[in-house]
Amino acid sequence: MTVEEVVKEILRDRIFYETSDGGVTLSGGEPLLQPDFSRAILERCKAEELHTAIETAANCQWIGLARLLPVTDIIIMDIKHLNPDKHCEVTDVSNKLILQNVRLLAQTSKPIIIRVPVVPMVNDTPEEIGAIIQFVGAFQNLQYLELLPFHRLGESKYHNLGLNYPASHLKTLTKEKMSQLAARAKESGVEVRIG
Repeated sequence: MTVEEVVKEILRDRIFYETSDGGVTLSGGEPLLQPDFSRAILERCKAEELHTAIETAANCQWIGLARLLPVTDIIIMDIKHLNPDKHCEVTDVSNKLILQNVRLLAQTSKPIIIRVPVVPMVNDTPEEIGAIIQFVGAFQNLQYLELLPFHRLGESKYHNLGLNYPASHLKTLTKEKMSQLAARAKESGVEVRIG
């Protein structure tokens, strides 16, 4: 698709954006893998006076993210774990670049939302969530921290494709568990939401 084709598709929903105070979010895949294409789409959306956001894992060079900042109203980023070994164990990639980009973004005035996919046996303890809260809590441009509970909604897709579900040993997190983790964030003064 071309930029014009994407923007034409986006503009079909203009009435929805206007009546819901919503906007356009470029999301995964990963919009920073195509920074020029993403920037061109966001520029056109801004020209149409649409609110813009990107959702990113931020595992890229800062220059790619920095190029999108002037045409993006808000950045939504994931932090899966602060411990580099644990992060690499569950994602197969280092979190060095990700955390560096979060720090650099915190030095801008661009509003950010930090999302934490909370996964049993990975980052579901008060200590692990507390470490993330401490890391982002002082960011002046942090809008809120969103805790996203692990679920098994994708399991049927794996089975339909004849594949083994790699998270079959994990249980869905309870509302009580998520509330306990959210309480930890609230104690620190960070606004927290459960997704």
